[in-house]
Amino acid sequence: MLTLTRRGLVAALVSLALISPALGQDWREQYPELTIGISSGENETDAIARNQPYADYLSRELGVPVNIVRGTDYAAVIEAMRSGHVQIASVGPAAYALARKIMGEDIAPVAVTLDGDGNLGYYSVIAVRADSPYQTLEDVKGKSFAFADPNSTSGYAVPSYYLATELNTSADEYFGEVAFSGGHEQSVMALVNGTFDAVATHWRNETAGNIQTMEGKGLIEKGSTRIIWKSPVIPNTPVMMLTTLPQELQDEFKAVLMAFPEKDPEGFAEYTRGTSSGYVAATHDDYLDVIAITEFNAEQRRKNGN
Repeated sequence: MLTLTRRGLVAALVSLALISPALGQDWREQYPELTIGISSGENETDAIARNQPYADYLSRELGVPVNIVRGTDYAAVIEAMRSGHVQIASVGPAAYALARKIMGEDIAPVAVTLDGDGNLGYYSVIAVRADSPYQTLEDVKGKSFAFADPNSTSGYAVPSYYLATELNTSADEYFGEVAFSGGHEQSVMALVNGTFDAVATHWRNETAGNIQTMEGKGLIEKGSTRIIWKSPVIPNTPVMMLTTLPQELQDEFKAVLMAFPEKDPEGFAEYTRGTSSGYVAATHDDYLDVIAITEFNAEQRRKNGN
């Protein structure tokens, strides 16, 4: 029988301390590769290309392959996280609210990007064609309108909330025709092509937003749209992570993520389109207002039988 003396216990603890860095690698045995989920408003080719420097950086720093999966919509990314196929994702605040509703505390925000001026938010806007006569939201009453995605913050949740709380109406009542385009790029393309009279999308400032990105890629002509409504500020999209992952993995990912702008400035600039200055830590409480908006919208839909 082995008897462990006090001296032996001390020796054992010293030995454990010496090998503890190796023990920190254990999460790689359980997760020999990681997958990040995205559901971008841009087309799949551009979305994957923009996110590749992010995945490459994480792979180098974490020491395991990091794959990218693009969901067809926000709900698909959330389902992939719920099933464990995706461990890390960046989706809009309203999509995070849905994820939290489905997964509870098994998911949490890790960090959020700052824009180039150090701001933590963006806006929902309603845009029309620049050659249209519409100048205000009142002007498009009874006209055709497109949301982006049912789980989009700027492309659905916030403008729906504004219509209900500020105008005491709903999109179905206010507009003559309402549809979901499937994404932010699809909305603006349909607007410019004449399919809709007005659309909801996201906007950050005069130089950054969905419309400016599409202009920069040559998808639409510069100056072909006009913004007629802008929301109050919305908290930026969180990077969220499964809290069921090994704590060592969670801690290492957070540290690596925060160091991205400094360790790989070119990759970070490509990933953020040069519109971000870095990350700050995020918590669930940062998104309570957005969660309240999504819950309000859901209750309104139930009342209206939708």
